[in-house]
Formats: sequence, structure tokens, C-alpha cells
Amino acid sequence: MPGFDLRELGFTSELADNLEPGLVPGRVAAAHRAAFDVWTETGSVRSRLPGRLMHEGVDVGVGDWVGLRDGLIRTVLPRRSAIQRTAAGLTTTAQTLAANVDVAFVVSSLGPDLEPRRIERYLLTIWESGAQPEIVLTKADRLDDPWSMVAEVEAVAVGVPVHVVSALTGEGCDALRARIADGTTAVLLGSSGVGKSTLVNRWIGNEVMETRETREDDDEGRHTTTHRQLLVLPGGGLVIDTPGLRELQLWDVGSAALDATFSDVEELAADCRFGDCTHKHEPGCAVLAAIDEGTLPFERLHSWRKLQGELLAIAMRHDALLRKEEVRKWKLRAREGRARTRLR
Repeated sequence: MPGFDLRELGFTSELADNLEPGLVPGRVAAAHRAAFDVWTETGSVRSRLPGRLMHEGVDVGVGDWVGLRDGLIRTVLPRRSAIQRTAAGLTTTAQTLAANVDVAFVVSSLGPDLEPRRIERYLLTIWESGAQPEIVLTKADRLDDPWSMVAEVEAVAVGVPVHVVSALTGEGCDALRARIADGTTAVLLGSSGVGKSTLVNRWIGNEVMETRETREDDDEGRHTTTHRQLLVLPGGGLVIDTPGLRELQLWDVGSAALDATFSDVEELAADCRFGDCTHKHEPGCAVLAAIDEGTLPFERLHSWRKLQGELLAIAMRHDALLRKEEVRKWKLRAREGRARTRLR
């Protein structure tokens, strides 16, 4: 395999400064069950974590910069962004969907499956990650008038660019590609069959992802990606294609990300008569007044409350885990202290 120009992949002097002597730098290009494809100056390397780092729960995602020695990943270099969710089926482990991403495209198809509440969850996760979110609405050719649906999405993606595209006709595809500038890493996130891989294949000029067939009657969503993969685009820029997400369980999200996702609600809340307004029954509540006037959908407020509750539960669960870990460490130190006393 030919080698890679690490600078074109985004390697910087800052990353080099964080690399321990003797380690070979590389960028994770694909994640498999227990192995990773890492791009280095000498070519692509199939690597894995050593047992110690696996035991410690070190998280590696596509897009990560790592240090290799003897073919193994010895360290993960500091990230500038990380899109994470709670690992499927678990409640205590984060899974990194993509790392060191500049722009994250939330991809959804126009039609009956369009779900604004799901888009809110994606935006919340992306704002927390440090990447910039943008919305991509695919399969525009299927609707005579998609703009009412576009307006519905724009109402929940406040201040976020919304792109309307069709991979079948090419509408909007080149303009979307232009958002991935030379030296920029983008990621495509969304449910299965919405056309993420079709967009990537169009940009690259051929089918590059390992796929499997889905519906025969779906021209644009006929394939589903089987693994996360970093790809170099002709003309510069990189994109991470991802498998469809059946669910996006939130991980550790701060209040700033919630405020950014619901900036319209937060702006109204600032005008409430009482600083501790719950927006349920208080007089002078600007949020409830907006709902009465029809300028703010009740579903938007309900979603805001629901996500606040979910994030509070996650924070409480994390606090409980930290306390449990502190108790475990305290007991371990106590046993070690008693063992040293007996030795004396």
C-alpha cells in the first residue's frame, strides 16, 4: 500500500508535540470489531489496542490520531472534537462515532420518516462534540413541494445551515461537496438508507464502501454502510461515512450544547418575569406566551423539557459511577496499607 501525506490528513505540529518519542503517528481510517485500519506515512496498517489499554477502556474512534509501536496502538493523541453516544446496549460506556471532525452533516431523507425530534438529538450531540452541525435533506426529487418539510426542520435547527439535495438528479450535491474544504474533515450521520453512502460515492466517482442491499425500490437508499470509514475526497478534504444509527443515546452533554440546540427557547426564557420560571404555569412566562401566540410549537418546549430530564439522569448516573470508583480506589489503598503494615 502506498504511504499517506499526514499533513493532508490533518496532522499538525501540535499533534507532533504530543507524540512520545519512538511512536509512529497515524490516523484511524476504519473501525472493525476489535481492529482498526490506521493510515501512516508508510501505508495502511491493521492494528489493535494492547490488552492493558483495552482493560482500561481506552476509546478509539475513526478520525483519531494515534501513536503506534510494534503494530499496536499505544496512545490516542488529544482530540479537537469527538462525536460520542452511549454505547449500544450499555449505560456506562461512551462510543466515539467520529473524532477530529470539523463539520458534521446530519442526513435525513425528505418524506414520512423525517423526524424533527431525532434531529434535535443529533444537534445536541454535535454541539457538545466541538464540531459544527449542518443538516442535509436528501431525496428532494421525490416530492413536488418539499419546502414545508424543510421549514419544519429549519424551525428546530435554529441558525444551522440546511441543505436540500438529490443524489439521483444531482441537485445540491456539488454545493454540499464544496462545504468540505481542503484540510477539512466531515462526517455523515443519520439513519440507515437515507443516502449517506450514495453522496460519498457521487463525490468520489465510484462505489468505495462495502455495502449490502436493502430495498429494491429505493434508488438512492439502496445500500447501507457496514462500518465507519475515513475517505479522501478528490480535490482535497476528508469525509467519514458511518453505518445507520437506529438510536442515538446521549452521552455526557453540557448546558451550553442544550442552549445552542434550543436557542429559540432560551431566548424566550430570558424575557420571563421570574428568573427561576419553570415555563409551566407562572404569570409573565414568555415561553408560554409564545406557545399561546403560535410562534413556538408546544412540541418544541416538550422536547426541551424531556432532554433536560434525560441529561439530568445521565449526570446523576455518572456521579454515582464516580463515587463508586472512588470507593473502590479507597478500599484498594486501604488493603495495600494493611499489607505493608503486616510486612513490617
